Amino acid sequence: MSACPRPGCAGRLDEAGFCDTCGLEAPPDTVGPATTGFAAPASISWSTPASASSRPGRSSGRSSSGNLLGRGVIDIPPVPRRDPRAAVLTDPQVPENKRFCSACGAKVGRGSEGKPGRVEGFCPRCGRRFSFTPKLVPGELLHDQYEVLGCLAHGGFGWIYLAADHRVADRWVVLKGLLDTGDTDAMAAAMAEAEFLARVEHPSIVRIYNFVEHRGTGYIVMEYVGGTSLRDLMKQAGEPAGCLPLTQAIAYTLEILPALAHLHASGMVYCDFKPDNAIQVEDQLKLIDLGAVRHWSDQASPIYGTPGYQAPEIGRELPSPVSDVYTVGRALAVMTFPFDFHHAYRDSLPPPSEVPLLAEYESFHRLLLRATHPDPDQRFGSAEEMRLQLEGVFREVASTVDGQPRAGVSAEFTPERRAFGVPDLPAPEEVAAGLPVPRVDLTDPGTAFLAGLAETDPEAIIRELSGAAVPGAEIRLRLARAQLDAGKPADARKTLNTTKLGTGDWRAEWYRGLAALAEGRPHQARQSFETVYDLAPGELAPKLAIAACAEAVGENADWYYRTVWRTDRTFISAAFGLARVLRDSDDRAGAAEVLESVPETSSNHVAAQLAAIGLRTGAGSLSEEDLVTAGARLSGLDLDEYRRAPASRDLLAAALDWVHRNGTGNGSVLGYRLAEHELRRGLEKEYLCLARQATARRDRIALVDEANRIRPRTWF
Repeated sequence: MSACPRPGCAGRLDEAGFCDTCGLEAPPDTVGPATTGFAAPASISWSTPASASSRPGRSSGRSSSGNLLGRGVIDIPPVPRRDPRAAVLTDPQVPENKRFCSACGAKVGRGSEGKPGRVEGFCPRCGRRFSFTPKLVPGELLHDQYEVLGCLAHGGFGWIYLAADHRVADRWVVLKGLLDTGDTDAMAAAMAEAEFLARVEHPSIVRIYNFVEHRGTGYIVMEYVGGTSLRDLMKQAGEPAGCLPLTQAIAYTLEILPALAHLHASGMVYCDFKPDNAIQVEDQLKLIDLGAVRHWSDQASPIYGTPGYQAPEIGRELPSPVSDVYTVGRALAVMTFPFDFHHAYRDSLPPPSEVPLLAEYESFHRLLLRATHPDPDQRFGSAEEMRLQLEGVFREVASTVDGQPRAGVSAEFTPERRAFGVPDLPAPEEVAAGLPVPRVDLTDPGTAFLAGLAETDPEAIIRELSGAAVPGAEIRLRLARAQLDAGKPADARKTLNTTKLGTGDWRAEWYRGLAALAEGRPHQARQSFETVYDLAPGELAPKLAIAACAEAVGENADWYYRTVWRTDRTFISAAFGLARVLRDSDDRAGAAEVLESVPETSSNHVAAQLAAIGLRTGAGSLSEEDLVTAGARLSGLDLDEYRRAPASRDLLAAALDWVHRNGTGNGSVLGYRLAEHELRRGLEKEYLCLARQATARRDRIALVDEANRIRPRTWF
């Protein structure tokens, strides 16, 4: 064994190319030749009893979004399409450290005492015949149609050849043969792959054209995808330890999940997703190497997977859509940070204390934890459900990277019902009334009944829903919401406790959190919202709720408010909450900047600007520039005199105080020079305006007296 080339590691590389100390794969230039985009590590076959069962995945019923790489959120450089002839190997060989028995996984064909290993022979453990030599040579013609040009790569099922299809415009095709011609299981899997997948059409799945036999060996004929695999892109990346930037890895995963969802909808599972099995060509991603694909109900065929990626229940249960979800979660982790996923963390993830990326991006960490949960019932119920949450995490991470908001429409929550905490710290019941609520499940039998509900008064809704004889969870959830709106949180909790929902359905827990808030118990409410955050890590609503709970009990709410506001500027409550947090930490300028970023389209835009002006002019280190800027902002607001007069008075009073401390300035505020005489004249005018607005005689007198007191002194 050779020494591990990683700095600071004293381990040795085993025959498979992995370090026996750090567990990480050696860099590409230390073990074997670089792959061409078609290579895949040897898969391991697990025999599964015929009595094993699989759990169907839950489906959201929502369609996936388009196939634009980067989703319009980030830019991913295109990968040039490779000339297929340039990809042909000049000396096709299977490296000795990649030679394993396809039946039992034992090492075969290994050299010793300086002698090279055999490329053909029998497994010393189980006696199965092995052969690692290409069976086709350039110029050979298969099926009177496919002319072989040479080998492209080798994978888990065998050699991959480039060929020209002489019957279809000499198009380039790939012939995928069997690594071991004596492996009847591999032959059966190859034939099953062709049978299942020849009818599958999806823009992110490689096309299967045909299946032919030649001299006793079967070959799948498939579309040529001349790009670069995600594994090779990882090796080329400038990130530490050959990892992709987080946003790029997520963008790739968002392309894979709809392809898997398409397979699941056709009754198939992929079984063996990993970075080797997806190729980027130009601005598109393709899922390749479909040799492990099988029907959900298949209880006889061997199950193929790769250790470190394969779900831990495989071997006891049949593969299912949620086991595919597991492999995607593991692949996403491998693409984004280095860890020993073969040994130390084969069935788990390292803690954030070991991986700074996970500590920095909490939502991403929670998404990985759910996707790779050891209990299949606790994972995302479908590829589509995972995609929906990953979309939210994607926008959140991208906004964190460059500070630019990337709002998206949530498929799970409504917008916030009303902004809370404008401008002061809200009471818990105000938060409960303003937070978003879960969207209605259109597949629920009670949804049609709710669509015809004309009542808007909470008490009337309670009366109508209490006697509804319609099945489904939506009726019960809407009843609980009406009870909360009517100020009856105890009744809402009783309703929720008798509502039956499926595993992983967090909606009842969300309403329990609202009930706890309505009862003034933010500590308990936060526990419910944390549970929702674990199950729906891509949603902003749980983070906003957690922030409000943390602020209510005096805990740090900065990260949660900041994350929500940085990602989506429609959550106005987050802006005011973050501004309060910054103000209380003596960062008044930062608080003002947050409020100034509230968009003009918001109904709270003016309130935010006025609060920002108050923050800037209330600072102890107020500068002349602050006063001038505040004056310009106030002048630019469309205000009636009832709102303009008090704001103008406060600003002019702050300016007068500044002049008393610093002397006459050069600028002007609201048209008045920064001089005592000018500012007093302006203040007199604003006090008289306020006096005209006052409805009580005593208030008018007090305001007139104040105007007389502040007016500039004259000789007349």
